[in-house]
Amino acid sequence: MASCTAIIDIGSNSMRMAVFQKTSRFAFHIIHEVKSSVRLGEHAYKNGGNLQPLPMERTALALGEFLTIAKSFDARKVLCVATSALRDAPNSNEFISRIRREHSLSIKIIDGAREAYLGGMACANLLAPMEAITVDVGGGSSEFAHLCNGKVESMFSLNIGTVRIKELFLDNNDTEGAIRYIDEALKSLPPFQTDTLVGIGGTFRALTRALMKRGDAPLKKLHGFTTGTETFSQFGDQILQASPKKLKSLYIKPDRFDTIKPGTLILLRILKHLQAKKLICSGVGVREGVFLSDMLRNARDRFPANYNPSVRYLLDTYAVHSDHGIHCAALAKRLFELLKAPLQIDESFRYELVIAAKLLPIGVGIRYYNYRYHSHYLVLSALDYTLTHHQIALIAHLLLFKKGHTSSELIAKSSYRPLLPDTRTLNAIHTILWLSHTLLAQRQKSQEIALAYQNGALEIQGEHLYLAREKLKDLPLPKSLTLTFL
Repeated sequence: MASCTAIIDIGSNSMRMAVFQKTSRFAFHIIHEVKSSVRLGEHAYKNGGNLQPLPMERTALALGEFLTIAKSFDARKVLCVATSALRDAPNSNEFISRIRREHSLSIKIIDGAREAYLGGMACANLLAPMEAITVDVGGGSSEFAHLCNGKVESMFSLNIGTVRIKELFLDNNDTEGAIRYIDEALKSLPPFQTDTLVGIGGTFRALTRALMKRGDAPLKKLHGFTTGTETFSQFGDQILQASPKKLKSLYIKPDRFDTIKPGTLILLRILKHLQAKKLICSGVGVREGVFLSDMLRNARDRFPANYNPSVRYLLDTYAVHSDHGIHCAALAKRLFELLKAPLQIDESFRYELVIAAKLLPIGVGIRYYNYRYHSHYLVLSALDYTLTHHQIALIAHLLLFKKGHTSSELIAKSSYRPLLPDTRTLNAIHTILWLSHTLLAQRQKSQEIALAYQNGALEIQGEHLYLAREKLKDLPLPKSLTLTFL
């Protein structure tokens, strides 16, 4: 088995573990996740921050089983971090010593700034490039990070968390007191020059998941899902007024009933304070940040330029017997440069075209027959990082091909159509992708084919093109394009 690392994150409310498996130097995927609602911070805030015996017992039992799971995967490393509940507790050493004694596990308590950095750094590396504020509402505190130019510029941590607000205010029906407490804490944040907010953590993901189920999300993928503040705030108001029965009908899971309202209240006050307009859900956070800080420790916590770990993972796993996609990508780049003007394709689509070309063979790793559909499914399911939903939908759809059909004819009804470009552009990009694939039908190298464009015709020259000419009869071309073989 390839190298695995287990990351455990002990929060005030939940404890989670993710097992990461590397497929090459910087490529990875998650092969197992487990969560336990240990409520380590339960009743602590009513008792001077001291951890209570029953929550510590629950957490110790769950940790033991987490470690058994990690061992089953032969994890070479188990990295365990703890956040607000332990860093605030006067008796944290009692719990840490017990875990070291019973399980030989060292727990590293991270301060608020480090927690904010880890979540922000994960987003900077694994979401599409943007300037934004990341917000991670936890059980005891909320962390903020300012992302700019692919890195974390600044970090902030405030003592406003779901368990803290619940126990200090909402258990006493003091909503107004909670609002005053939250708003006062938010005053310590500096003004940010961005209206984009990236939500990290269980509360934001729970609300986003519910919104996706209520609406017609074009792509059923949590990571990178985007919504507007008005829609989110209106739904948040519904959550705050809902009974337990109503919460269930709003797609909130029962294990979140006791923390969803304080978490929602915190988020709504944050949105108002920051005046956010665009909200993006992150499927990554502190655990991914801990993993990346270990893997990228000699690379300043950043991937190499233009590197996509999801693309590399798919190639490592499903295209191990073929470099066809690499040659298709090289030929597609050349075709794009020749045809972007006559076919009126925006320069920005080159990026998605090249990724789609690289990923052409991955479906064969599942089964040769219908491999195009397997490639399509794999991209929709596993191409997670550094791309927007629009980009993922386009790349996935480009991989579909049927003899004699244009790309726009293959779009399923009630699907991701709203995320795709206009029909003319889609068909033009599709033509370039499958033209590059077909010209390499004999599996030669891309540099063995010469290309030129003159007077509305693409001129193609090279040896071993008999199979390509035969297959190209089934490729629908834009009316403005003809092919000439020299």
